[in-house]
Amino acid sequence: MDAFFAAIEQLRRPDLKGKPVVVGGSGDPSKRGVVSTASYEARAFGIRSAMPLRTAHQRCPHAVFLPVDFHLYTRASRRIKEILREFTSRCESAGLDEAYLDITDVEGPSEAIARAIQERIRSETLLTCSIGIAPTKLLAKIASDMQKPAGITILSNDDLRAKVWPLAARKLIGVGPKTEERLLAMGVATIGDLANLPIATLAGRIGESHAAYLHDAAWGRRDSPVLTSRELKSISRETTFQEDLTDRDRLVAVLRELTEPVVRDLERHELRARTVSIKLRTADFRTWNRQATLARPTRSFDDIWAAVERCFERFDLDKPVRLLGVGVKGFEAPVDAPGTTAQEELGL
Repeated sequence: MDAFFAAIEQLRRPDLKGKPVVVGGSGDPSKRGVVSTASYEARAFGIRSAMPLRTAHQRCPHAVFLPVDFHLYTRASRRIKEILREFTSRCESAGLDEAYLDITDVEGPSEAIARAIQERIRSETLLTCSIGIAPTKLLAKIASDMQKPAGITILSNDDLRAKVWPLAARKLIGVGPKTEERLLAMGVATIGDLANLPIATLAGRIGESHAAYLHDAAWGRRDSPVLTSRELKSISRETTFQEDLTDRDRLVAVLRELTEPVVRDLERHELRARTVSIKLRTADFRTWNRQATLARPTRSFDDIWAAVERCFERFDLDKPVRLLGVGVKGFEAPVDAPGTTAQEELGL
């Protein structure tokens, strides 16, 4: 979806049309918080998602700052996902404002299907979306950002060098602010730079598993099927250390770094987990697992992190640690609460 939260707010308040709108935190730029979404008018001032609200206010003092209204955005998101599933049941939610669709078995040209989807969403919600069409989820995600707003972009594997490699490395899933900072320090600014960097050099800075993923992604080699919520059995992250670790505080910090993307995956798949587990491999290559069952399914970071800490306390740590992993399973999808449609909720 295009500037999803801000676009909904501009629908709710027509007087905000054409104005820079920033949605984030409590909506007060004098307090701590980050930008969740900025309208395209605000983005013209360099305001981006995850930017501190204070910084956004410095860049555009006359912008309208609004608090996040997840209840409203969730209702609109559910209606949009219902529309998408009318085109194909092979629909994987990737958060409130994104989804992957496998249209292999849908009749008609890909671009015509994409235009039909755009028109249905626009006519029923008055919101716009941008669509990427590609043979893999990775390329489709990149393509969806290339002609916003309301664009359709088609990429093939042959477009990798000419159209994908010149893009900033942060366009790859898995390159967050910290990873981007490390890559820039190595002189890696684009996806092409990343593709042509020796994987051993990359691994020395960000770890073997992350380096292997990013290197393959830069070459378009990473592919995964579109998964519905019912097919997804578990979500996990793990890392292998370049040097075995013994410091407990450092291990706890790594566990927290692994837990954060696991929770983000739960959010984008709109799932709640009942079981949390830790995987630990010692220097002698013995692997140990500990798990905790929660009182109720959740995707709350605080609840899942508390379970991770409880699991970790059950390890003796009498040997150096070679690998750590965090996982969740026992999924339940949230129950859609009865209520108004997206249009009715927005007063349309």
